[in-house]
Amino acid sequence: MTLICSSRNWLDQPRKAWCMGAHWGRHRGRGKSLKRSLLFLAGVGASLCAAPLCAQTPGGDIAGANKGISWEADRSPAWELTQRQRLMSSLAALKPQRAGLVDAYVIVIGLDADPVFGRESAETAKVLARRYDAVGRTILLSAGSATVPNGSPPHLSAALAAVAAKMNVKEDALILYTTSHGAPGIGLAYRDGTSGYGMIAPGRLAELLADLKIERRLVMVSACYSGQFVGALATPASAIVTAADDDRTSFGCAPSNDWTFFGDALINHELRKAQPLEVAANAAITLINGWELDKGLTSSKPRLFIGEEAKVWLSLLEKRMPAGTTAKVGRPAIDEPKGEGVQGR
Repeated sequence: MTLICSSRNWLDQPRKAWCMGAHWGRHRGRGKSLKRSLLFLAGVGASLCAAPLCAQTPGGDIAGANKGISWEADRSPAWELTQRQRLMSSLAALKPQRAGLVDAYVIVIGLDADPVFGRESAETAKVLARRYDAVGRTILLSAGSATVPNGSPPHLSAALAAVAAKMNVKEDALILYTTSHGAPGIGLAYRDGTSGYGMIAPGRLAELLADLKIERRLVMVSACYSGQFVGALATPASAIVTAADDDRTSFGCAPSNDWTFFGDALINHELRKAQPLEVAANAAITLINGWELDKGLTSSKPRLFIGEEAKVWLSLLEKRMPAGTTAKVGRPAIDEPKGEGVQGR
């Protein structure tokens, strides 16, 4: 693994103190645990960040994210074996596609070990599996989980490859939901305490999907600056919903939360209902706008894109949505515990 560093002064600290994605903590009100992890990484990085291991340009961090950089440190052999077994078990359990039917294959990944992302990803997997007739065709990955495979960039790549091998890419569709922190240019951040770090740039995700020839996809990204994925992933056969524009933060990521604003609005409120994606996403955006206005927050400006070809396969898939609405789960994202305040990502 090559550590990618940048000369950018991300957290108003000397360059040598921050290596590989320290910007992740800048816009997060809850950043104490994240900063501790980054300081740990900085200590390691100080010994590793010397040419030729590190890029010496301000774009070095983005170059690393575009390669899907990921690093695991101080993992025990037992942990490695357990992760391999969990991942292989999850992938082996995927049901085959059904000829003549638009099957949805769902992947939900929580890329950060803060509990809010684990709770959001777990419930999201249930909601999407029910909505898209994907029970037995759903993979849940979650950073720091004691029960499911780790939510890391390599595990996401493996899950995408497994889904591509099962599905008919000309007939079926991928439903991908990610929840984590984000940063401009870098895209999504992976963090598991002081042991796991990584980045997935928009270009990297686009490259993975292109390599696997997965054209029919609904991608939902819950993270700050997630609008940057729209330009990279938008195609006629794609649908994309993001928690924020490419220059805006999103909110609700206090560790004790059950949901981020985006997850609560889109998944917990709207996708539980038997309504088209476009209606659900617009309703969720309206909810988020209201919550941010009520809290005096700068608008995150969530984004929605649905290609013309995506409208066709989505309509076929949504014809099989179960009737009725399931009950919302967890504490509303806007009701954050006293003393924590609304936290951005």
